[in-house]
Amino acid sequence: MYTTIQKWGNSQAVRLPKDILEEANLQENDKVQIKVRDGNVIIIPDKKRKTLKERIAEFKGDYECNEWNTGKPSGNEVW
Repeated sequence: MYTTIQKWGNSQAVRLPKDILEEANLQENDKVQIKVRDGNVIIIPDKKRKTLKERIAEFKGDYECNEWNTGKPSGNEVW
């Protein structure tokens, strides 16, 4: 697939087609690292989104489930 380098403000930009983003599992606002290796520009995902399972595995704190007071009703809440 080919694209063109275009002016974007004081910089230059390359638009990444949707198919390329999907294949690389990237989305808008994902952080990437850009490197030049042997004259080639390489885009590397900075961090992939963690799954819930990965996030839970990293949790090292104590968790105590309890209720909390959200204040007095301010409208037509059911008590």
